[in-house]
Amino acid sequence: MGDIKFNIDQSLGILSESAKGWTKELNLVSWNGKEAKFDIRDWSPDHDKMGKGITFTKEELQNLKKILDEMF
Repeated sequence: MGDIKFNIDQSLGILSESAKGWTKELNLVSWNGKEAKFDIRDWSPDHDKMGKGITFTKEELQNLKKILDEMF
């Protein structure tokens, strides 16, 4: 598998931080030169390593917000 290229277009917020300094973040990320999507995943302190995550389109994130609003 080839290298995955990414660019964090906008940092939107940190959800949590581990004892080792990794942070779970919500960012707007462009993957392999494609249109940026909302992204939640763990990042190393210098953002050169990442954990598994999930991406959302704007519409998916709006639907998630509706679900969370109904839950809480």
